[in-house]
Amino acid sequence: MNDWTIILRSLRARLFSTVTTAALVAIAVALMLVLLMMRDAAQQAFRRGGGDMHLLISNDQSSMVSFLNGILYANPPRAPIPWARYQQLRQSLPLGDNGYAIPTQIGDSFRGQPVMATDAEFFSRLMPNPGEPWVFAQGRAFDADFQVVLGAQAAHATGVKIGQQIALSHGTGDAAEHDHDHDEFKYEVVGILAPTGGPHDRALFTTVQSTWIIHAHERREREADGKHIETTAADLTDADRKITGVYVRLATRSNSDVPANLPQVFDLLRKDSSIVVASPSDEARKLLVIVGNIDIVFRAMAGVVLVSSAISIMIALYNSMEQRRRQIAVLRVLGCSRPRIFGLVLTESAVLGVMGAVAGLVISLMGVQAVVLLMKSKFGLVVHPTLTPDVAIVVAGAAVALAALAGLVPAVIAYGTPVAKNLKPLA
Repeated sequence: MNDWTIILRSLRARLFSTVTTAALVAIAVALMLVLLMMRDAAQQAFRRGGGDMHLLISNDQSSMVSFLNGILYANPPRAPIPWARYQQLRQSLPLGDNGYAIPTQIGDSFRGQPVMATDAEFFSRLMPNPGEPWVFAQGRAFDADFQVVLGAQAAHATGVKIGQQIALSHGTGDAAEHDHDHDEFKYEVVGILAPTGGPHDRALFTTVQSTWIIHAHERREREADGKHIETTAADLTDADRKITGVYVRLATRSNSDVPANLPQVFDLLRKDSSIVVASPSDEARKLLVIVGNIDIVFRAMAGVVLVSSAISIMIALYNSMEQRRRQIAVLRVLGCSRPRIFGLVLTESAVLGVMGAVAGLVISLMGVQAVVLLMKSKFGLVVHPTLTPDVAIVVAGAAVALAALAGLVPAVIAYGTPVAKNLKPLA
């Protein structure tokens, strides 16, 4: 009978304890690996939201709120920017030939998906990922009012097809949360975008003038005391022409992505109290710091679980020593030396760690896929987590090392087990 046979029979004899102890190790390893895999993937997903823009201008409470609302679609911005003010800003910005100042308005929705009203430059100038222009999976961009383009996730979530007529809703959220539907105006679906991996995948896009007409129509109905009226672009007033944000990219040289005058323009805009200016890349970093602090807490929890699993291994083996003293004494009589007995118990402890580490690796790969699907469905963020061999080896190795360390106390007890005393006939 070799050492491995002895170890495996010992583990089978305490099957329930073996499974539960290895499960604790597996949970700790899986939690740690999922956190490490998602950390870098989430950072990339947040950075993709800003595309290739340099600045985001809004009238929100702060630059972080502006980033959350204007790019991640967290909530509709509350304070609008008059169209005349937007035109002034556009003229004052050094846009050159390759820059842009794209107006955006967020506030409506369709079946829980946010709607962004914008203009044609959104598709022709802005790149959702630096160096990667928009790609249409079906159809085309809008070229007239009351046409709508769907992001990849929005199309999947709503089931809408090219050519279908839809009515938008005022406000965001599901049917129980938004105010009312704009049933008087139907939009034609003219395009569906290919996935970009960013928050725009879950949005719908239409022209700002379409949105102005809809809301002007509601104003005119109130003024007409409910009488039937028709509203066109000719009926718009200056008060109707409002936006909630501006995506800005300054003029850059062909071999540079960041203009030299960006800090000066940023500081100049910040001095204007009528607007809030944000750098999407900076706000993404700040958000990741907040998320990173939470990540530290979860990693600490995973570490505690891992240490707890090691303690469980030590307790399980320690408790089994009382029942195995006679077995150890018999092995000694059969020729097993004290160091060999010590090694058997220590190896058994390490095997529990190996079993848990392997199971944890499998669980982490399944768990991370569940997180990916959750982030895609809830936030429209497509993340691509990867598990590098070095990370897997370090985490699994730490689990096995802790398990082996936990076996030291039971191994010492086994080492010192007296033979004569434990070979006496059982009472």
